[in-house]
Amino acid sequence: MSTTAENSQRRGKAPAGERVADWADGRLGIYGLAKANMRKIFPDHWSFMLGEICLYSFIILILTGVYLTLFFHPSMAEVVYDGPYAPLQGQRMSDAFASTMHISFEVRGGLLVRQIHHWAALIFVAAMLVHMMRVFFTGAFRKPREVNWVFGFLLLVLGMFTGFTGYSLPDDLLSGTGVRFMDGAVLSMPVVGTYLSFFMFGGEFPGTDFVPRFYSVHILLLPGIMAGLLVAHLILVFYHKHTQFPGAGKTEKNVVGMPLLPVYMAKAGGFFFLVFGVIAMVASLASINPIWAMGPYRPDQVSTGAQPDWYMGFSEGLIRVMPGWEINAWGHTLALGVFIPLMIFPLVLVAIAVYPFVESWVTGDKREHHLLDRPRNHPVRTAFGAAWLSWYGILLVGGGNDLWATHFHLSLNQITWVVRIGFFVLPVLVFIATKRICLGLQRRDRDKVLHGRETGMIKRLPHGEFIEVHEQLSADALHTLTAHDQPKPLETGPEVDENGVERKIGPITKLRTKLSHGFYGEASQIPKPTPEEHAEITSGHGHH
Repeated sequence: MSTTAENSQRRGKAPAGERVADWADGRLGIYGLAKANMRKIFPDHWSFMLGEICLYSFIILILTGVYLTLFFHPSMAEVVYDGPYAPLQGQRMSDAFASTMHISFEVRGGLLVRQIHHWAALIFVAAMLVHMMRVFFTGAFRKPREVNWVFGFLLLVLGMFTGFTGYSLPDDLLSGTGVRFMDGAVLSMPVVGTYLSFFMFGGEFPGTDFVPRFYSVHILLLPGIMAGLLVAHLILVFYHKHTQFPGAGKTEKNVVGMPLLPVYMAKAGGFFFLVFGVIAMVASLASINPIWAMGPYRPDQVSTGAQPDWYMGFSEGLIRVMPGWEINAWGHTLALGVFIPLMIFPLVLVAIAVYPFVESWVTGDKREHHLLDRPRNHPVRTAFGAAWLSWYGILLVGGGNDLWATHFHLSLNQITWVVRIGFFVLPVLVFIATKRICLGLQRRDRDKVLHGRETGMIKRLPHGEFIEVHEQLSADALHTLTAHDQPKPLETGPEVDENGVERKIGPITKLRTKLSHGFYGEASQIPKPTPEEHAEITSGHGHH
């Protein structure tokens, strides 16, 4: 019996599916678009999976968030709890808290979905931070990817505030304490602080409107902006092609790896379910945000050991360790103990956002870069990143100074002073140590190139000397250790021109030159061996 497709061909017509595909392609250009992009090459390295974890955890957040919105009531109307959790029965609470209790104890799978949502949020922000650190330390933010760095930075910041508005929605004692903390920070802003506070809370704190307002921001505004940024981020990754680590056969003009279809998509699909499974397993085994143990929020109470999620801990650390300075003038009080940390927080974020443009200006590097750097080959940049991480870490300690004091039986005042001193001293020490480590690794690479790899074999020469036999590196290894560029620092030029007239060199030019020498001067990089040096050593002159 003839098939439908055969009958159609006998009548001179294409099968129905093919005709539909032709019709759609003639109007949407899907085939041409797919043909151009579905075979795009992606390099294979484990660190590139960090960005995928960000994407997959964001998808998990969207899926679980949609489920939670079906049962959550974004209302601060007062109700009396009559659910199955006996310790809270008969207590007055907001409808938001009561609906969260309903999700946790009465909705099928509700508690698991809540925990998956919260854990996915923590992993999402953590993966973005680690992903950005990978991009930073390997120089993947350089031209033409500066704008994509800014997109990633905005995703990180929006993810932090989306997480804050999200864990504030249940209106429990822990999240309410965090919202109260934020209100105090906002009120410290001169002139506009009280207006912003009244706008957020619909009146005096805690007001009656902040849950529905945070809810709209959490499920609509911020996720919508983040989804748009994420799409733009991925489009630029496709457009610029993916970066790759240096190696044999890899240049600035090609990409060595696997095609998007079918290999990369198959691996990515499996990795998505792996990420989902790990998050689900963690959510099943490790309890997070048990609101029933803390109870509904009351302004006259603070839960013991109240801590924000880790990504907001450094901002709290800034305020906790800042001395309680105040300025009283013209009948107004400016709380510097809160206002100064509130100003430091956005300044640090802005510094992260503009760093690619600052480095490009300082070094004068306007070339396109598609090969990644080894962190050791850029000691100053690597040292800056390590110093920032140490600064972030010491502020996390400050944000949890009460827990450090109670768990390790330490003095709260001593911890506070350690954090205050460490805020200024620790990043400097980490910067110096990291730079020295990078320079030491560069020296080791230079010795490997010139003298080869130590084999552990001892040989006695005819005249009685014992030496260790070295084995020359492979061509691939030599290429990896010597493929990087070593730019020269910028120079201001002669102080006088050809006519003997003194040149006017502005302070900005002098600053740029000094910073350029800091990045690429003699104290910031070890000269890599030249082919002539390698040829002389390996020819037998001085090489064992």
